Amino acid sequence: MPRTSLRARKHPRQARSRETVEALLEAAAQVFERHGYAAGTTNRIAERAGVSIGSLYQYFPNKDALLLAIVERHVAEGAERLGPLLAALRDERPPLRAGLERIVAAMVALHAERPALHRVLFEEAPRPPALRRRLDALATAATAAVADWLRAVPEVRVADPKLAARLVVQVTESVTHNLVIHADPDRSPDRWAAETVALLEAYLGSAASSG
Repeated sequence: MPRTSLRARKHPRQARSRETVEALLEAAAQVFERHGYAAGTTNRIAERAGVSIGSLYQYFPNKDALLLAIVERHVAEGAERLGPLLAALRDERPPLRAGLERIVAAMVALHAERPALHRVLFEEAPRPPALRRRLDALATAATAAVADWLRAVPEVRVADPKLAARLVVQVTESVTHNLVIHADPDRSPDRWAAETVALLEAYLGSAASSG
């Protein structure tokens, strides 16, 4: 059985072509937000973008390719936005609580933009190996920066800063994802962020975690 392509068919070089691709990507994002992945058809996307279905297929072979392009863009934007935070952790070496507050706040902000789309991207979207490698690379970079920061913070008592950094990254990602994507009126984002900081602070500052 032939493998379905997830790659764009051609890359736009002229301004008009780039505008068409941008319109298709934004239309796809809006359709997936409103209808979800299963009902987000290429016909709906083309109609939303104001182009023919033939024009859509000139650039993207199917809706999975559109979704993958949106995910890749989201990952790239996330890496760009997290870059200054990771650099600040290494250069400024803030105290434990202050650093954790910045990490959690950055992750909440990253997830809070277009949460309906974020849910589709990370719970329904196909994840080919190339995309998984990009996500792994982003997590690895974040873990390395957090580990370097933890080694420089006197309050930290864990024996293995690298392992602790991996836990910080994974816990923060998991908590903020569920908080924002699966919104609950009974859960205050500020309260959950504060509790996440307190949880991580207790773990990192506990002598018991060093044994």
